[in-house]
Amino acid sequence: MRLGSSIRPLSGPAFRPSRLPRLGSYALLAAGTLAMVFPFLWMVATSLKTPQDVFSLSLVPDRVTLANYTELFATTPFTDWVYNSFIIALIMTASVCLFDTVAGYVLAKFTFSGKRLIFIAILSTLMVPTEMLIIPWYLLSAKLGWVDTYVGVLFPGLVSAFGIFLMKQFMESVPSDLLDAARIDGMNEWGIMLRIAVPLVSPALATLAILSFLGSWNAFIWPLIVTQTETHFTIPVGVAFFSSELKDTSGWVLIMTGATVSVLPLILLFVIFQKQIVRGIALTGLK
Repeated sequence: MRLGSSIRPLSGPAFRPSRLPRLGSYALLAAGTLAMVFPFLWMVATSLKTPQDVFSLSLVPDRVTLANYTELFATTPFTDWVYNSFIIALIMTASVCLFDTVAGYVLAKFTFSGKRLIFIAILSTLMVPTEMLIIPWYLLSAKLGWVDTYVGVLFPGLVSAFGIFLMKQFMESVPSDLLDAARIDGMNEWGIMLRIAVPLVSPALATLAILSFLGSWNAFIWPLIVTQTETHFTIPVGVAFFSSELKDTSGWVLIMTGATVSVLPLILLFVIFQKQIVRGIALTGLK
């Protein structure tokens, strides 16, 4: 028997070195997913616990109860907070999509004096921290009588510098010859933008709408400062209000219950628009 005939290469399903990096990637992704999902699972589990078991380290409640949800809506104006958050997020999203699309279209497809300077000025506002703008915003709201009103909460976010930048970058990818052909056919600029340009950049518009809604729904600092009446709170402000009223363990249960209810619309939004979110973010990264 020849020595070489007894030596066979290690191959086949029993040994594939190319699988090792893939298994390591899956293990890393699984660990990251668990680290991100675990706080949410803990929040939901705590909302189903009794106040006596709130500090229990068990993820599965010993006694599952829905009394916390009943107490949340019966003893607090949580319904008003949900309504306020929804109305504010909806109006702000519509405003951002409208004004940012128009501004992005103008900056991308029109030539006029000072256009570059205007665009740089818009981008420079992204470098200003929100905390520096709170005092001027509040002084303006107090002077105009907007404190503790929807307008006071809304006006700082009706236009987004990031949204203008995003829409301008995507509008530049729309062929100018196509727009010129529409002008030759007699279509006005509003028709050209709405019927030609906007459908071609719909992934970017969907991304902007989703990000605007999420940002408005989760906004905390400015609504906390400008709202004073308890019934005018948004959900983040209302949930934080529970922490100031903590007198026993029932306060922690209400915090977790309110937080659980507040994320349900966001989960529903992601489930419905999952494809648009992934596609829009992917195209945004490529752009």
